[in-house]
Amino acid sequence: MSANDRILLSTPHMSGNEQKYINEAFETNWIAPLGPNVDLFEKEISEYVGSKGAAAISSGTAGIHLALDLLGVKSGDTVFCSSLTFIASANPILYCGAIPVFIDSERESWNMSPVALEKAFKEAEETNTLPKAVIVVNLYGQSADMDPIQEICNRYNVPIVEDAAESLGATYKDKMSGTIGKYGIFSFNGNKIITTSGGGMLVSDDTEALSRARFLATQARDQAPHYQHSKMGYNYRMSNILAGVGRAQLEVLDERVNARREVFDRYKIAFSEIDAIEMMPEAEFGRSTRWLTALTINPEKTTIKPMDLINYLNEHNIEARPVWKPLHLQPLFDGINYFTHGEESISDYLFYNGVCLPSGSNMTVEQQQRVIEQVKKCFVSESAKI
Repeated sequence: MSANDRILLSTPHMSGNEQKYINEAFETNWIAPLGPNVDLFEKEISEYVGSKGAAAISSGTAGIHLALDLLGVKSGDTVFCSSLTFIASANPILYCGAIPVFIDSERESWNMSPVALEKAFKEAEETNTLPKAVIVVNLYGQSADMDPIQEICNRYNVPIVEDAAESLGATYKDKMSGTIGKYGIFSFNGNKIITTSGGGMLVSDDTEALSRARFLATQARDQAPHYQHSKMGYNYRMSNILAGVGRAQLEVLDERVNARREVFDRYKIAFSEIDAIEMMPEAEFGRSTRWLTALTINPEKTTIKPMDLINYLNEHNIEARPVWKPLHLQPLFDGINYFTHGEESISDYLFYNGVCLPSGSNMTVEQQQRVIEQVKKCFVSESAKI
């Protein structure tokens, strides 16, 4: 790789063992969305995170949709959802014909605020519109503060769907991310910590519900000698080939998490001298995967805006991105109810001031140093103008 090649945000990182499982699938002709790799990938994921079962599916989005279906979410129902997240967390609410209500973040974890959640539940109780589910997102590889969130949801008898798409390998106290809610969802998209190119996993301790999920994910085909269907289903199962890729990736998950944490730590040390940069905190209740290195630029300490830095890095062939645009600010959800943590929205602040830097586990130290040098130059050049 040339010293001037583009540095991307988060690229796939192969272990070298994927081809073994892919070849086995070809040699045995298990090419369909069934087969030994699928079965074993489900088993290995559930063993890794400590759930009683897992169902391999086509995407994390599909997993959220299946979870909502299993919970009986239907047209006209309400579902609470974290606002600071990718739109895939909320689109399945619309698939069900339900109405999302968005919940702000807290500064400590950047994830769902129990304070804002309590506000939303109190209003919902007063208006007799309690939600059918709460989708809690574990942002950028860090778990939300699940104990107070669970306490609130249990009080109102509302189940949690844990969107752990970005946080496979993270922990919350003594539990693995994705195993605390009724259902947990992981994503294996190409930019995640481990990838199957495209794919996801639904995990739960309710193995009967997972069997139902597999049924729904294979077009809800009844047990009959002919093609018979009594319920609407989906084409959501993972292929045996992609599951083979996932099995090889899972073997090196802990290494990938450690590598991303090391990337974050190098950035944190390098930027400690830049007063305006504030790194995404790691909440004391768990261990983050640091899927992406995210930071905020304090507007009171510099005139540099996030897009100034992003554009500057792009000019030097380095990809950086803004923090997720909160869902309550998306045109698709115009007019949807939103509950803030305090008088001001934490999600808005993080979006307007946040930046994600290249964070791949296969970044070289030299590549990261190039990013660091350009970030420093951007701030130095701005200081020189003042």
